[in-house]
Formats: sequence, structure tokens, C-alpha cells
Amino acid sequence: MKAKSNTKTLDQLIDEQYGKKGTPKRDKFEKGYKTFKLGAMIHEARLEKGLTQEQLAVKCGTNKAYISKVENDIKDVRISTLQKIIEVGLGGQLNLSVTL
Repeated sequence: MKAKSNTKTLDQLIDEQYGKKGTPKRDKFEKGYKTFKLGAMIHEARLEKGLTQEQLAVKCGTNKAYISKVENDIKDVRISTLQKIIEVGLGGQLNLSVTL
């Protein structure tokens, strides 16, 4: 007799917790994840460059508290400021896309 597995995929868990894609609760979750992901990407890039939050802030003309809030998804960031953080502060290139 084969034992029943209680293992679920991440997609299954998200479906159970937040509903199927296209539902209001799921849409809210997805939007929050994208914002969190942006902060995490900035954090990772900053660490790869060997910069502290203070050093990154000085390079792009803001302050440490602002960088911390962006990285921790506490503060919304304007595209112009995001561009400055990525391009001036981190030496990268910001690419945006729109999917319909």
C-alpha cells in the first residue's frame, strides 16, 4: 500500500491561502510580492557591490533610512528615485516592461 503524501507545491499552498489567480485576495498578494521582490533585489545588488545602506544612500542622494525602507518594503519608491538607486548608486541599468 502506497503512503499518502502531504507534500504540496508552493503554488498549491498559495492557492489555498490566497485563492486562485484573478481573485481579489490573490491579486493583493501578488502585488505585495512584487513590491517585496523589488526591495529584496536592491538589497542583494547592494550587498554584491559591497555597499552599506549609508554608502548607497550617499551615492544616490538620499539617506540610509530611505534605503532601508525601500529594501524592507516599508516605503513606496518613485520610478525616478528607483532609477537613481539602480543606475547611479549601484551602477546598473533599470529596465521596465508592461504586460497586458
